[in-house]
Amino acid sequence: MTNEYVPPPIPPEVPWPLPRPRLKFQHPWRRHILFFLATVVTTTTSGWLPEVFFGALGGLFFNPLPLLTSWPIIKQGLWYSVPALTILGAHEFGHYGYCRKYNVDATLPYFLPAPVLTGTLGAVIRIKEPFPSKKALFDIGIAGPIAGFLMLLPFLYFGMEWSQLVPKSTATGIPLGEPLLLKAMSWWHFGKLGPDTEVVLHPMAFAAWFGTIATALNLLPFGQLDGGHIAYAALGKRSSWASIGTLAVVIALAFVTPSWVLWAVVLTAMAYLVGFSHPRIYDEHEPLDGKRIAVAIFALLMLIVCFTPFPIQAFWGG
Repeated sequence: MTNEYVPPPIPPEVPWPLPRPRLKFQHPWRRHILFFLATVVTTTTSGWLPEVFFGALGGLFFNPLPLLTSWPIIKQGLWYSVPALTILGAHEFGHYGYCRKYNVDATLPYFLPAPVLTGTLGAVIRIKEPFPSKKALFDIGIAGPIAGFLMLLPFLYFGMEWSQLVPKSTATGIPLGEPLLLKAMSWWHFGKLGPDTEVVLHPMAFAAWFGTIATALNLLPFGQLDGGHIAYAALGKRSSWASIGTLAVVIALAFVTPSWVLWAVVLTAMAYLVGFSHPRIYDEHEPLDGKRIAVAIFALLMLIVCFTPFPIQAFWGG
């Protein structure tokens, strides 16, 4: 034996530099801003673009340029676009905020412009790494719908306050499906409507209507939608049956009303590309705690009050 100190062996030199740790939450600000500004334009102009389009089809000379500089028309559009984008932003920043809380790398929201009735296809964030736990999965998934739902409530209240009752014979526009939440708010403000009376929604109320539809679609218990995350956290592997059932219902609705055709195509493509099963997490078999079970039940109630089987009634003759 000897008490002489023997130094540890020197590790061999690495012939190449080690990669730097990947930085999280790095955002292409210019791209996000451009998408947002484009969506501001399409949502603000979504009210009068159909008139321009159909006027052109009718052979009438219509110059849309004055509309772009007409403050009364822009103001009317902002009554819709500001609430709509606020609701969508609250939803996506709800997800993003909890991604930051759990250190799950994600992008800022991308707002999606579109020349459609609502002026937008919504907004999305991209989560760049797996969820570290069931707790993180559930909290990130549920945060968006709750934030968007809470944001749309005051817009729906005041928008309905400024909506108008008119005779059905004079009502114009596209008849919209009424989720239970919209029916309840209409009853709160106007009471029971007569058979010949129609509510013409204020643009702010229309933004809230769009928010209810977006909330309901996101809460469908399918795949990697928000509702799919919640279902997987609550049901584990059995959530794949919820996905199958959801797709079957959506396809059935698409045969009844074209309102659901696009969504049926989207869900079918998702099922084909990634399947019905949710990506697994390591603590899949651990049950949710009581607090999160209560929040999951609240999410189910949100889906019920925001859902309507016929979003655009004009498509099916309602």
